[in-house]
Amino acid sequence: MTIDTKDMLNSILSSISRIDYVRPDDIPNIDLYMDQVTTFMEKELASSKRHADDKILTKTMINNYAKNNLLPPPVKKKYSKEHLLVMIFIYYFKNFLSIKDIETLLKPLTEKFFSSDQDFDITAIYKEVCELEKSRIPEFSKEIIRSYNASKKSFEDVPEEDRDSLQLFAFICNLSFDIYVKKQIVEKLLDNFPDLLHPELADKK
Repeated sequence: MTIDTKDMLNSILSSISRIDYVRPDDIPNIDLYMDQVTTFMEKELASSKRHADDKILTKTMINNYAKNNLLPPPVKKKYSKEHLLVMIFIYYFKNFLSIKDIETLLKPLTEKFFSSDQDFDITAIYKEVCELEKSRIPEFSKEIIRSYNASKKSFEDVPEEDRDSLQLFAFICNLSFDIYVKKQIVEKLLDNFPDLLHPELADKK
């Protein structure tokens, strides 16, 4: 059976082109109770689900985030817009980082910029990062096409009945290698994150 990877690739690229982020203006300006938070996140991030019955966010998850110092505690059992933005960061990072790594990454931001009276706060950071990431979508699409084309040149000498499946395997391995290398880089940066933020302290060690 022929695997129509070309149609699959076009579908993937179409999905990537539609990637967007939850905009701060779409988040209610009033503080929300936990049930309202989970309902909002379920609606706004539904397109990122792999399976329809996957859970975006549960009460247990939120409690664990607070317990593990990923999320500042709610005020009178209510969560602010900034709480929701931090939860979106967590949702994104937990796909490839440990809880400890996420704490290392987010704690300096929440300590300095959460509920800040200054114009530059968690919301400003979120907007800047999301716009940066969205600007890279065309670049990602081109890289995926290059990876696909390279995989189609592999296993040219194997029997035709096996070629499609092996080329698909090569394509998946090629994409996975990118993830592996970038994850290694992120973990290396996080291992040195406190020193990178405060080089003056590192010099005293």
